[in-house]
Amino acid sequence: MGNLLSEFWATTGLAQISIGQVVMIALACWFIYLAIKKGYEPYLLIPIATGMLLVNLPGADLMVHPVYNSAGEVVQNGGLLYYLYQGTKLGIYPPLIFLCVGASTDFGPLIANPRSLLLGAAAQFGIFATFIGAIAMGFVGPEAAAIAIIGGADGPTALYLTSQLAPDLLGPIGLAAYSYMALVPIIQPPIMKLFTTKKERQVKMEQLREVSQREKIIFPIIVIILVSSLLPSAAPLIGMLMFGNLIKESGVVPKLVETATNSLMYIVSILLGLTVGAKADAAMFLDWSTMKIVILGLIAFSIGTTAGVLLGKVMYKTSGGKINPLIGAAGVSAVPMAARVAQKVGQSENPNNYLLMHAMGPNVAGVIGSAVAAGILLMFFQ
Repeated sequence: MGNLLSEFWATTGLAQISIGQVVMIALACWFIYLAIKKGYEPYLLIPIATGMLLVNLPGADLMVHPVYNSAGEVVQNGGLLYYLYQGTKLGIYPPLIFLCVGASTDFGPLIANPRSLLLGAAAQFGIFATFIGAIAMGFVGPEAAAIAIIGGADGPTALYLTSQLAPDLLGPIGLAAYSYMALVPIIQPPIMKLFTTKKERQVKMEQLREVSQREKIIFPIIVIILVSSLLPSAAPLIGMLMFGNLIKESGVVPKLVETATNSLMYIVSILLGLTVGAKADAAMFLDWSTMKIVILGLIAFSIGTTAGVLLGKVMYKTSGGKINPLIGAAGVSAVPMAARVAQKVGQSENPNNYLLMHAMGPNVAGVIGSAVAAGILLMFFQ
């Protein structure tokens, strides 16, 4: 009986578990707590945290690679998450997410206030500043480019660029990008308050002009043509984003819009979140290189937010105090989280302040800006 119990124990995961796996399981549980108890972007954090949990369970082998014989035949299948991960690795899931984002986003605030493009562009400064920092910390060009894109606060863009330039870093970069997206309500407000005065935060902006349906239909077509012609490498992301917005604004394919904004969005989010989390195994994540990526990602995101707010302050001055600089923080492309944060901070200073639609302009510009930045980096390093 003793031998049987000993043999049984040896086959359990508990007998194989390492300290690193215990740490990662605890971290996954903490993320789940933040998602459920604190409400920090549960649609992102729950799948990611569950993927982390599953991949660090000893003996489960959910990310194990298939085994082939000399004839190229499969002698042992890979794990479930390994096969689901191929959609992330091959750059399929991120453009699909962009399609869904486009179908659920109103570009009207950006069209009504084209100056929002400048705020979206300013927030991308964190990407290029962090690229230099990553090079200084010993990463090679393609790796530095993939790390720097975290500053755009755009998970799908970060995953797409990393899958093309530095697939070995897909796990830590994806996890850092999505974690910072989920933590936007925690990271951004202190930066916004640090660089603005109470008077600036209280500014009430005038209502935006109404944008016609014709303008909304023409806009995505023009963006596809211009951006994809200048930066073909950005076409998968920009093309899917604008395609999604075009079907929304056309008004003639409501079933496609409903599918993209509901079923497809949630299906792809589940697959993307699980597989991003599944790359966070203890052996990879508890490594100094990964820690450097996490630190650089936070710096990139912080610089991007700061740059947007500072340009917002410039616009506040040049407009005679008509523009609230808080909307500059929404220039990072965490849609619509960053815009909601700008609204919340502004309304806490002035209960009659409604900044959401004004902030959506820079927010949408940030999505376009991060995709363009990714295209530029791909052009130089692919």
